[in-house]
Amino acid sequence: MNPKKRAITVAVAGTAAGALGLGLIAMPAGAGDDPQLPAITAEELVESTLRAETPELAGTVEVDNGLGIPSVPGVPALDLDSAKVFSDGEGRSKLMLRQGNSDHTIVQDGATIWSYDSADNAATRMRLAKDGQRPESARQSADPAAIAAEVLGAIRESSTVSVDGTATVAGRAAYELVLTPNPDERTLLREVRVAVDSGTRLPLRLDVMVNGTTEPVLGVGFSEITFGDQPEELFRFTPPPGATVTEKSTGTDPEQRRAAGAAAENTRFVGDGWDTVLVTELPAGVTESEAGETDVRGLLDQIGRPVSGPFGSGHVISTNAVTALVTADGRVAAGAVPEQVLMEALT
Repeated sequence: MNPKKRAITVAVAGTAAGALGLGLIAMPAGAGDDPQLPAITAEELVESTLRAETPELAGTVEVDNGLGIPSVPGVPALDLDSAKVFSDGEGRSKLMLRQGNSDHTIVQDGATIWSYDSADNAATRMRLAKDGQRPESARQSADPAAIAAEVLGAIRESSTVSVDGTATVAGRAAYELVLTPNPDERTLLREVRVAVDSGTRLPLRLDVMVNGTTEPVLGVGFSEITFGDQPEELFRFTPPPGATVTEKSTGTDPEQRRAAGAAAENTRFVGDGWDTVLVTELPAGVTESEAGETDVRGLLDQIGRPVSGPFGSGHVISTNAVTALVTADGRVAAGAVPEQVLMEALT
């Protein structure tokens, strides 16, 4: 299965494997009067969007989590207060996330990716491989528009695609592209809407709709965006005084290669399109809590519902758009699907 065809599961369900939080960001963007734009077919719009390259830009993203995640004592909120993104159009980028009193910054300067957390005054420097390619996760994290493009490429073949009028997003005239799952897709999602800039063909907003509601449950979108030259200093990063700096590499460190190989062996995808299920395993011993560590089993009892079947026993954790099943022996299945689909994926 092509990795791009798994993007919808990675984007929607991948977060579930981390700390068992089904945290997905819903980012609504304001709209104005519908602009008048030349007619375009859905296929033409899809193709031009997938070919579009991110130009020089500065943008602000508003964040609002609409998943209905249960409140868990001791687990921090998964909402972001604000986000800003910058791109020089040549591959360098900067992403600034704010949550409460802390900031998280990711800077990609062409040779290095810096990640800095102000709460811990800690920075990680990842030197890129000699071929200049950066990890896919870093590229997506630093470019919200790329997330929409990846999702679009992932589900187009299993969708009915149409153009549903126009919209004004972040002051830009945009086409509204709508992807609806084919009838044989078993998914909790009703449709994905992508607002595509009429000039640059850059995705400006992505909204995911679930059955039974008229409001987006998850999305990514610009509330403000400007195109043009960006200052060079935006894409340079120097750790603040006293910061702890950790060095990492991309693919050259033997330990990283072994860890990546082990993770790949324990991770697979079942199905494709909208009802793809990510199946993986929790690290050995993670469910056995020690002093100062998260009590994972206790957390599952708080936010999950006990289930059993041919796969064994475990807990199901549900939000408005995502379901995860964590088994007693440490297996995890997650996707934007009903729990029965997860159970089938584990057997």
